[in-house]
Amino acid sequence: MTILVLNCGSSSIKADVFQSSTLQRLQSFRVERVGTEPCVLKEADIETRLGDVGHAEAIKSILNKIEEPIEAIGHRVVHGGERFVHPTRITTGVLEDLQNLVELAPLHLPANIAGVEVCREHHPTVLQVAVFDTAFHATLPRRAKTYAIDQEIAVRHGIRRFGFHGTSHKWSAQQVALTMQVPLEELRIVVCHLGNGASVCAVENGRSIETSMGMTPLEGLVMGTRVGDIDAGALIALAQKEGWSLEELDLFLNKECGLKGLSGVGNDMRDILERSAEGDDKCRLAINVFVHRLRKYIGSYAAVMGGIDALVFTGGIGENSNVIRSRTCQNLGFLGLRLDADANSERPSTSKTVVEVSHYASRNKIFAVRADEEMMIAKDTQALFNELDTVVRPMGIPIAISARHLHLTQEAVEVLFGKGATLTVKAPISQPGQFACNEKVDLVGPKRTIKGVRVIGPVRPACQVEVSRTDEYTLGIDAPIRNSGDVRNSPGIKLVGPAGELTLTEGLICARRHIHMDPDSAKAFGVQDKDVVEVAIDGAGRDLIFGDVLVRVSPRYVLEMHIDTDEANAAELRRGDVGILQASSFQATLRSKKV
Repeated sequence: MTILVLNCGSSSIKADVFQSSTLQRLQSFRVERVGTEPCVLKEADIETRLGDVGHAEAIKSILNKIEEPIEAIGHRVVHGGERFVHPTRITTGVLEDLQNLVELAPLHLPANIAGVEVCREHHPTVLQVAVFDTAFHATLPRRAKTYAIDQEIAVRHGIRRFGFHGTSHKWSAQQVALTMQVPLEELRIVVCHLGNGASVCAVENGRSIETSMGMTPLEGLVMGTRVGDIDAGALIALAQKEGWSLEELDLFLNKECGLKGLSGVGNDMRDILERSAEGDDKCRLAINVFVHRLRKYIGSYAAVMGGIDALVFTGGIGENSNVIRSRTCQNLGFLGLRLDADANSERPSTSKTVVEVSHYASRNKIFAVRADEEMMIAKDTQALFNELDTVVRPMGIPIAISARHLHLTQEAVEVLFGKGATLTVKAPISQPGQFACNEKVDLVGPKRTIKGVRVIGPVRPACQVEVSRTDEYTLGIDAPIRNSGDVRNSPGIKLVGPAGELTLTEGLICARRHIHMDPDSAKAFGVQDKDVVEVAIDGAGRDLIFGDVLVRVSPRYVLEMHIDTDEANAAELRRGDVGILQASSFQATLRSKKV
């Protein structure tokens, strides 16, 4: 039995067939020039001329050549809008929703939908799964996905940043984490997907937190024929001075700019590199602008994450052009990135997906990764076929509202409360062994002070201050969303106690929403430690769904979901006392598990 992965572009089709359980690639098909007379179907070294056929006939030709029975089909879908944020089983309702999203990607979504319709016609009982390019970027924080325009207008018309190439960014980040033998949740990675379409993604703790493409694939890097970043005022000037309609401007920005517009010789980086070596000044400029823009994004994303552990190159240019990798990595030594010239001559391949190209003395790693979006789609399709996204719902999950609080080391306790001081118990809290303390401190930020923040005991190996987004603005500090305990490269803050003051160099975070589970509860729900789930909360005034909720499993825990006061207010849940983890009268229900 097999899994078929179908990637329908506007004028081309890619199809790969995988063995269902091992995901061994069995067959690969490529169709080029769909809708024109020279339309050709390629399988290995065999070419079949199909004539002037559209997507439906071309896909039928592929289906007829598949040698093994199909039990699931995964479709690459370019745009999922706001609704589709993870791989999704395709139903009639889902297909109708996709039709309503066509205006967001008019060049690609019609072809994606055509592929689904043909496969449903020929394999009506086979599971079909949509894997969305935009889904990996569903974790973008509001600051990263919001354009600086009137938000009523933005919401009315769906104007926001979505990001693309998510499947490729996700695949590359996972492969690098496996190669480094470090959990993806502990890494800060910048992935550069460089091809005819190109984008950069900042992956922190396994989540996309920034990406260069926006509402459409036009934003960001210099691409094959797309302009990338450009002053909106320049577009107004172009339209006025050239007398262009919106359609003509759209065509120009998508089809006549980028490397093609700069070089004057086309959009193929190989040709541009060759002509530049021969002295072509336009091609030299094209390379310089391309690399400058890329390097600028890498530096800015390192700044957003507070550092970088790995820089990754993938896509046709990224994995094959050692020249572009070399030029890009120049002057990145301040980020601890140093390229090895000999290693950089190697390319990733089917037998070696990841190639390290960093120097042995490089503080941080540089990799070239073979792009394999089809394999990533196959994995996601396999997961849904095996129902790995499903959860058991044996019971509700109690919700506790966590107000601002802090954890201290013994050394910090003595600085703030006096030599020999120890934490004293005010009241036990729900998690075994933890307690709210009588001790309180003031948090002093650049803007204001928050007084009387309660300490949670017992003492810990490192200090950690947990605040809400509202508290951030009160203090005047930008705190990252982190898993509890992960304070690396977080901002510091001044603590004032009755006996002294202490300035932390790091430790201020907004805690990621999470669920504590004991092993028996985790088994009952069908989840494991570090799984990410979607949770529905039935509030008094508003029913909300929270995505990206981390599951933490330990024999030391009791079943409970923790949300902060801002999230509780959003769901109109009842708040407890400030500084104490307070049980509410509400419960949460698991909806699904992230694959």
